[in-house]
Amino acid sequence: MNKAIRWRIVSLQAMLVVILAASSGFLFYQGSFVTGMVHDQLVAQQISFPGADQIKAGGSLDPAKFSAEIRNYAGQAVDNGDKARVYANVFIGVHLAGVAGGKTYSQVSTAASALNAQLATTATTDPNYATLQAQAATLAGQKATLFQGEMLRGTLLNSWGWWTVGVYTTYAAIGLMIAALVVLGALVFELQTAARKQEPMMVVQTIAA
Repeated sequence: MNKAIRWRIVSLQAMLVVILAASSGFLFYQGSFVTGMVHDQLVAQQISFPGADQIKAGGSLDPAKFSAEIRNYAGQAVDNGDKARVYANVFIGVHLAGVAGGKTYSQVSTAASALNAQLATTATTDPNYATLQAQAATLAGQKATLFQGEMLRGTLLNSWGWWTVGVYTTYAAIGLMIAALVVLGALVFELQTAARKQEPMMVVQTIAA
């Protein structure tokens, strides 16, 4: 390898080290920013898992209903993406499934609208009027509970999604930093090799003189 090609390689390696290191630093910053933002927003909501005393039959973390995954977080605050996912999918999910026999807010809302329309055309003297009224009140309660629960669940899952983005961004930053170190090692090797090849040339020139 002649001197011109070697110095082109060295120049490219130096540029690559700078680019990889800068990209790694940027991703480290972005990953830290995203996870920090999610953490701060979750902490501000002051959501916590039920305490360990609720891990019992009939408790808020009844082992018959809830998996060990959520029971491991008993008594802890929801302050990161993984906890937000567990709280949303396991804790809120189980409770919402029991509100209206597993029906979603959309399904209950549709049923409530249909029942209210039927109630509006039913005479108050109709023997079924009181029954329809009670059913409408039940659906209205279920509708409100499901709406609030699904909104909170969606918000927590969104936090989990962004937290995951932040975590993988940090992993990418680590990967780029390792790549930068590898290229830096190759650059140092090339510089040392070039220095060794210049020494014999200087000795020969001295003897000839």
